Amino acid sequence: MRRIQIYDTLSRESRLFVPITPPKVGLFVCGLTPYDEAHIGHGRTFVTFDVVARALRRWGYRVFYVQNVTNLDDRLIQRGGAEGTDPLLLAERHFAAWTGSMERLGVRSVNYYPFATDYVPEIVAQIQKLVEGSFAYPASGSVYYDVARFPAYGRLSGQKTEAQRPGTRVTPEAGKRAPEDFVLWKAATPGEPWWESPWGPGRPGWHIEDTAITVRLLGARYDLHGGGLDLKFPHHEAEIAQAEAATGESPLVNFWMHAGMLNLRGEKMSKSLGNVVRLAATIDEAGPEVLRFFYLNAHYRSPLDFVEGKSLPEAGEAFERWSAPYRRLTALLTRDGPDREGAELPESTVAEADDLVSRLDEVMANDFNTREAIALLFGWVRTLSVLPQPFETLSGTAMETLLSPYRWSEQVLGLPLIATGAGPSEELAASVRVALEARRRARERNDFAEADRIRDELKAAGIHVEDRGGTTHWELRRASE
Repeated sequence: MRRIQIYDTLSRESRLFVPITPPKVGLFVCGLTPYDEAHIGHGRTFVTFDVVARALRRWGYRVFYVQNVTNLDDRLIQRGGAEGTDPLLLAERHFAAWTGSMERLGVRSVNYYPFATDYVPEIVAQIQKLVEGSFAYPASGSVYYDVARFPAYGRLSGQKTEAQRPGTRVTPEAGKRAPEDFVLWKAATPGEPWWESPWGPGRPGWHIEDTAITVRLLGARYDLHGGGLDLKFPHHEAEIAQAEAATGESPLVNFWMHAGMLNLRGEKMSKSLGNVVRLAATIDEAGPEVLRFFYLNAHYRSPLDFVEGKSLPEAGEAFERWSAPYRRLTALLTRDGPDREGAELPESTVAEADDLVSRLDEVMANDFNTREAIALLFGWVRTLSVLPQPFETLSGTAMETLLSPYRWSEQVLGLPLIATGAGPSEELAASVRVALEARRRARERNDFAEADRIRDELKAAGIHVEDRGGTTHWELRRASE
């Protein structure tokens, strides 16, 4: 296996990546709370971890990538109430629109999107363990995590619990022992969705969703946890405290990876701040390849400034130069086929192409440095511009050699974007198999609502599922079919 260095936010150093059970890799990334349309800041985070999964798979790792969906929280309830819409249906609507944008951006590496409300039994069971272990306490129908019982709280972010004392942004709640304690189970409020629990009717808190899902799907310990930098505190701190206290195992995650913020006019892009640029509209305007190129032409941990009317036009011009040789070569191969006759390349050029692919793997194995990879590929563009032979005179074999760095980019960077053809890709087939296995397990435990939800998710993505003869069959269908 390739040696990979990953910057771990918790240890604050770059460390050699060694999976817990190689070649398997468990990857969890905090997903959307789909109470509104996604913005381009969301797009950056999820393109980042799409590339991480792509690179690991190229290097022989079997990645199981889980990305949760927080389909019920205060914001969804408030927005649903304002629109007169069931908050769960509102989440479904925005999630469907968001997955459509992800598909257009080439984000196709996620194996499973678990919805929080489908894991209420796991959430209740984890809260019960925390209460039994005196890490949590009931109060007025709600349950709170007792932060004082977990001394390591704050180690990931460097935040201190004193920052949450009265006078800060934390809202006092009846029954809480300390301002920094966070809710695990919220007592039911009239007119809101609720579930039964040992503490009375209510619904899950935000943080507990993720650890209930990851312990169920990835185990008490797993390899990689990703998300935006803004989630380090308090969300990721809470995940560590919950899971390690509930399971008795640590660390929860071997590597914490955080993507830098996308800033607009000097501020983090955020729906709560109202300074957002809509993702779907931006894809329509600039094109998915240009937006993906813009994201990746920066290191994932660096902040990225978005300047309206400037950032995407500049990215479009750069992408045009970068992809021009690819388009010319693929057009010729499409027209004449890979067996076309013509001139061969000098051995030095063949060796240079092979060496470049190796160097691309090297820079990506150093904390997924997409910016350096794109710089190397621009160097290849310059090499192709001074070739003594015109492309039109080359053999199909020679053309494929010149395309090999671009083939690497297709596989790892997802650029240029390759549309899904008539048959399913290997990556898509693997994702469908995982989803169908989850559906099979749900049916075995008579959880038919979960099984139907998975089938409907697949249908929304164009995957038709049919049970016949004791086996499950699937096929990819276009919208017109």
